[in-house]
Amino acid sequence: LLIVFKDTLTSFTAGLQLTANDMLRVGDWIEMPQVGADGDVIDIALHTVIVQNWDNTITAIPTWRLMSESFKNWRGMSDSGGRRIKKTLLLDASSIKFLNKKEIDELKKIILIEDYINEKVKTIENANTDLVRKIGDISSVPTNQRRLTNLGTFRAYVNLYLASSNQVHKQMTRIVRVLKPSANGVPLEIYCFTSTTDWRKYEGIQSDIFEHFLAVLPEFGLKIFQMPTGNDLKKYISITDES
Repeated sequence: LLIVFKDTLTSFTAGLQLTANDMLRVGDWIEMPQVGADGDVIDIALHTVIVQNWDNTITAIPTWRLMSESFKNWRGMSDSGGRRIKKTLLLDASSIKFLNKKEIDELKKIILIEDYINEKVKTIENANTDLVRKIGDISSVPTNQRRLTNLGTFRAYVNLYLASSNQVHKQMTRIVRVLKPSANGVPLEIYCFTSTTDWRKYEGIQSDIFEHFLAVLPEFGLKIFQMPTGNDLKKYISITDES
């Protein structure tokens, strides 16, 4: 009898544990790649849990597998009121540079970072003045001086832009950081949470944010990293043929 009713007993026990620990409810969005499940739970039965996937297909998962294997429940995200954005902009390393006075004056016209630039310029000037007193004439060597970079200024702009947006959650973590450079450029990671968990609104918000950053990059003298395409190779070949 134990052999015959093995799956029934296992599923019944698993169902009790899922219910007692509040691990699963009807309406929860769960993700279980090993069984092809990614969607809403529409029914919890004795033997199976029925999931309607986002492509409208149906996946039946044996209840015992939800206890013996891992799955992701997105209920916590829905209840928190914010959904995470974690993406990177891959910047061309050759476009990163120090800013000269003319470029700094142009960037001061951007209201969002005007106060930041004024404060940084004042701090840098004070630091360079102290440097003159400490090391004398060699303080005029550019490498010895503190200077603003276009990447650091853009990073500050991104952070302030996110902080001022009503579509970004104010009480949740917000980080803008430079990651380890690689053959694909210098990654600038943006980590924040939207103020809504609605899927459609979330996709719209993150698209608007990154479209804006991509469009504003040239204002800071930065370029996005992109592998050469067929058109790039054609231009190179034509230039080589002409020469």
